[in-house]
Amino acid sequence: MSASSCSLCAFVKSSIGRKIIVALTGLALVLFLAGHLTGNLLIYAGPDAFNEYAHFLHTFLHGMGVWIARIGLLVCLILHVWFTILLTKENKAARPKYAHDATVQAPKSSRMMIWSGLTILAFIVYHLLHFTIRIDSNLAKMGETSPWHMVIEGFQNPLVVIFYVIAMTLLCSHLSHGVASIFQTLGLRSKKTAGPIKFISKAYAGIVYLGFISIPLAVLLFGFGCEACK
Repeated sequence: MSASSCSLCAFVKSSIGRKIIVALTGLALVLFLAGHLTGNLLIYAGPDAFNEYAHFLHTFLHGMGVWIARIGLLVCLILHVWFTILLTKENKAARPKYAHDATVQAPKSSRMMIWSGLTILAFIVYHLLHFTIRIDSNLAKMGETSPWHMVIEGFQNPLVVIFYVIAMTLLCSHLSHGVASIFQTLGLRSKKTAGPIKFISKAYAGIVYLGFISIPLAVLLFGFGCEACK
């Protein structure tokens, strides 16, 4: 085994190495969420704008762009979840020495990270089945001609909307702690920057939360776009 391979193995097996992997993959996912939300909000601009956006995504680099992005995000997600689980196990194994202090100091969102993360993972699987793979034949037909109408139709089911809002709530909790942790792990947090970083983390989580839940709630509660689907 080469020296570089040994160094990589040592890095991956080390606690700091695993934390850096979680931070970098988390950063990639955070940036994706910002772009995904921006695109999703085009739903309010009407069918033409949203359908053009969907068409661009599926034709970029002759259709390869969206698959490159999906594979990259899937790898980031798997690494993020796997190494988070490993770090959680390590922390539990070392906890008897300082269990009381850790419990008192850790924010509730921090202690919920692993559970909120797994719930979000389950939601992502459902979300892909719902709007990407389109296991519902009616939505699949709409998606081929008008992704805008597909999204509007998909959010007219109250159970879907409730699950979506719950998942976004957990995502917000996850982000409010996770974004700040990224800064800390990458050595960008100090006493002077702790306050602004905490504000940015919570503000980002709030914007993502309100942005994503606004669409299903607008459809279900206020009938946004429903008239066009009839």
